[in-house]
Amino acid sequence: MAGEVSFDVVSDFDEQELRNALDQVRREVGQRFDFKGVTVELSQAKEELVLVTDDEHRAAAIKDLIESKAIRRNLSLKIFDWGKVEPSGGNTVRQTIALRRGLDDVLAKKITKLIRDEFPKVKSQIKGDAVRVSGKSKDDLQRVIVRLRELDEALPLQFENYR
Repeated sequence: MAGEVSFDVVSDFDEQELRNALDQVRREVGQRFDFKGVTVELSQAKEELVLVTDDEHRAAAIKDLIESKAIRRNLSLKIFDWGKVEPSGGNTVRQTIALRRGLDDVLAKKITKLIRDEFPKVKSQIKGDAVRVSGKSKDDLQRVIVRLRELDEALPLQFENYR
């Protein structure tokens, strides 16, 4: 083989699929009998979701709805960081749901150390919020992918730019 092959380890999700899942949740809340006359506001920002509803039981029910719709749309549940349900004004509660995206420094260092220790023929380097893995053999890189899929991390991992 002439040159090196590489891929990137990233942690990301499809924003459009998340938006579609949240739209499905809003439609179902509007149609369900147990949510008649209940305040439910679900807003999406770039880095978080904000849920405002009447009580903690409704917040738990909407959490179940969000998770079931996300699974149907092939979104990992690891992207959601469920905050505490806090009292808000007017007899409502608010829950902030942070969206996890990108590899943090600790996880990126853990991945590079694991690759360096277990696969001596493969190089890895941190590039922003991704880890670039390169080597001469495609077989070695495929073994790295299999090994990284076995990790049980707090973030979902994807493998992109396989060249």
